[in-house]
Amino acid sequence: MIEARVPVPFAPTLATRDSLGTDLLRLGLTTGDTVLLHSSLRSLGFVVGGVVAVVHALLDVLGPEGTLVVPTMTADNCDPSRWAAPGKSAVPQAWWPTIREHLPAFDAERTPSVMMGAIAEAVRNWPGAIRSAHAQSSLTALGPAAARLTADHRLDCHLGPNSPLGRLAADDRARILLLGVGYDVCTAFHLGEYRWSGNDLRDYECVIAEAGRRRWYRYRDVRLNDSDFGRLGAALDAEADRHSVRRGLVAAADCRLLPFTTAVDFATTWFELNRPSRPLHGPPQSPPQSPPENA
Repeated sequence: MIEARVPVPFAPTLATRDSLGTDLLRLGLTTGDTVLLHSSLRSLGFVVGGVVAVVHALLDVLGPEGTLVVPTMTADNCDPSRWAAPGKSAVPQAWWPTIREHLPAFDAERTPSVMMGAIAEAVRNWPGAIRSAHAQSSLTALGPAAARLTADHRLDCHLGPNSPLGRLAADDRARILLLGVGYDVCTAFHLGEYRWSGNDLRDYECVIAEAGRRRWYRYRDVRLNDSDFGRLGAALDAEADRHSVRRGLVAAADCRLLPFTTAVDFATTWFELNRPSRPLHGPPQSPPQSPPENA
């Protein structure tokens, strides 16, 4: 008989679907909530059943009336000259023409997310999940509000009013759960950037499918910058009680749960007070030229 040898990394905490549910309830998550989740599977410790058990635990607590939303972004769907950003590996410049010619078009059903974590990917692949159509900044939702939240995600609006974030902002029950991650990845703050009077514009490009053919698409949108989100979050934590920020452990993960609208409103005000009165990156770029020819 051949025995299975399963590598089990040491973790200080052992969690199960049930114990995770208990911890989430203790943190304040409730049945019927709509929650935008940012997460780190590793932060939880050892979970019996792994990522599937984590998603089940979240859905157990939210119940049939609740909706789970996760970022499923594809920041690598861009010109390779921009791949030298933090978290990405630059490729030789000699490769750029070939990459430009062959980079696949975004496919909402098949294109995996990039650097969003194992839990977000599991939700993206969960039966019944619906993903928004943005080729770079999609979000995926699971639950009765999923179709409404993900519909009509305009390509010229990464994370603004015409995105799932804009619809979450209109939901009084919407909340943010930071599961083992910090404010530096809090996507809701980007909606505050759209409302900030000093926001800047830049040109973006991505590969889309149109009439069965792939082509580069170029558009203009707000220049997103998360470099100060950690400081913003620290300021929010300093007024945690006032802004209904709840903090606690889920298994081994340090977590925060807060109202979505609180995060956006606080971020907007904080940007006005703490970011330069002029855009961080200078004046807007020149208007985009015609998109490259279909490839």
